[in-house]
Amino acid sequence: MLLDQKTTITNIIAAQIFKVFYPFVIARTENGTYLQLKLSASERRDPLFWDELRSILQAKLWVPVGRHYHQLLDNGWLAPTPIS
Repeated sequence: MLLDQKTTITNIIAAQIFKVFYPFVIARTENGTYLQLKLSASERRDPLFWDELRSILQAKLWVPVGRHYHQLLDNGWLAPTPIS
């Protein structure tokens, strides 16, 4: 594993959406820590985003969250492409 890949993987934590109430989203990590997710202005304004978060909450899915900034990641579960 390349150093860049290892760094990328360690900056991602798995979290389960715990509570959704505008304008806050609370998530629980694998070790039981609760985080308030930081949302962008466009995410806060988007009604479809809130509907999807409620669906994720009901399904009890795990989502990728950035370890340092506590933001939802859109490509967090994807493995980095190997450098040739």
